[in-house]
Amino acid sequence: MALLIPAGTQILGGLELGGVPIATMLSSITSLPALFVCKEAKTYGTCRLAEGGNVDGRTVTLVEDIVTTGGAVRAATVALRERGAVVTDVVCTIDRSRPDEDPLADLQITTTALFTRADLDAHAARS
Repeated sequence: MALLIPAGTQILGGLELGGVPIATMLSSITSLPALFVCKEAKTYGTCRLAEGGNVDGRTVTLVEDIVTTGGAVRAATVALRERGAVVTDVVCTIDRSRPDEDPLADLQITTTALFTRADLDAHAARS
């Protein structure tokens, strides 16, 4: 998956919960810093939405396990952009969105996946 990370990425943003271990692994492999993006800011501890560093003016590539409707990516993108981050990409293990739909097009987010719904369907057809 490290090869899927776009050039220019400054921070990997692992989405709670499934994207966190993937972002951690990718950070270890690439030496890019990782932050963890919560679904909402906690009301205890640091009370931050994103734990792991300042995102203002930095290019954050989101990391997710599975993208279907893009809801979690959408929420994280909006929240991080409000905090000054530049978010244009998400890398994921599986993109389950329909081939004729791009659920993140209106946010100008590019989704890059290790596997797509078409890949999984093709494998199922061969089995």
